[in-house]
Amino acid sequence: MRNIMRKKARMSNILPTPSERPSVLVHVADNVKTHRRSAGFSQDALAKASGVSRRMLVGIESGDTNVSLATLDRIAAALRVTFADLVRPPSTGGLTRVDAVAWGGQQADSRGTLLASTPATRQAELWHWSLAPGDRYNAEPDAEGWYDMAYVIEGRLTIVLAEETVDVEAGGFHVFKSNQPFSYQNHGDVLVRFVRNVVN
Repeated sequence: MRNIMRKKARMSNILPTPSERPSVLVHVADNVKTHRRSAGFSQDALAKASGVSRRMLVGIESGDTNVSLATLDRIAAALRVTFADLVRPPSTGGLTRVDAVAWGGQQADSRGTLLASTPATRQAELWHWSLAPGDRYNAEPDAEGWYDMAYVIEGRLTIVLAEETVDVEAGGFHVFKSNQPFSYQNHGDVLVRFVRNVVN
């Protein structure tokens, strides 16, 4: 099992900032409770398996306790789910889009937002791309199980898929299965820069 935040912010880092607390902690509370029950754990059993006190688990499941990323990581490992499974809005189910603030710093503009997560069993690639105005990149379909994640830094990126076309503005992102023909296109008059993750 691959815990995506295991090597990231720790200890004093909290989830989330006070302004984000209501929705995110409700998601965490619901997800921890749902996954605990699905795994057949009592709160006592999960406390032992994760090394997190039962008192802390009660607070997390009630949505009243601010929790560190490291604590959520231990709970996710004990439940055999990912960190993303615990912070995503329940309505997204198993989809790849998460878009949840998972860490807030001391300053209002300091935040870590988990945009998306997919299982990766064999390979992951991180790319920085740029497309000049009028240019495009046409891709052949990947094998089943591959995903593309594009985060736009500058400009507007058009992603053309088999059944939809998606325009992504700077600051936005899109995740899709890449087992289909697709292309990245720049229909604008300024350079487009984006980060692309390719994962299997």
